[in-house]
Amino acid sequence: MDTTKIIELLSYTLPAIITGMVAVFFFKQISKNESNRRTYNLLKENQKTALPLRLQAYERMTLFLERISPSNLLVRVVPSSEDKPAYFKKLLANVEQEYEHNLAQQIYISSDCWKTIVTAKNSTLNVLKEAMLQGEVKTANAMREAVLQQQLNEETPTQVAIEYVKQEVKKIF
Repeated sequence: MDTTKIIELLSYTLPAIITGMVAVFFFKQISKNESNRRTYNLLKENQKTALPLRLQAYERMTLFLERISPSNLLVRVVPSSEDKPAYFKKLLANVEQEYEHNLAQQIYISSDCWKTIVTAKNSTLNVLKEAMLQGEVKTANAMREAVLQQQLNEETPTQVAIEYVKQEVKKIF
């Protein structure tokens, strides 16, 4: 083949190849942008339904923390007798029942928030257990008074957890 023919062939082929490559690049960009737009619209649509569920979960967990707060729990659950261990078991059962009732809410809240709530629950149970094991506290009513007196002087684990939940909700907005 003659060099002029090769040059002539390249002069027709090279622009066609470059034009084809540019077209492929632009089509890929357009399809990628379209895919991203669809994904964004789906996420936006899912957010409309998920946000109310998440807020409801945070509300329920705040209610749970308020209900297991020693000051609220001891006022709501009154001893049926002066038997201190029986009263402790009644309080423990009440807290565990509240916890089990709200267990599914962990799906909608962050892992750190859930860990904080579980820690608050366990700390509350430890406060009650310590009061039950105190030797100088003889009756269930004396145990109630001891726990309530102790809670007046310090921040409760449930208060700390409620503040954490509030911070989590602020992050959403």
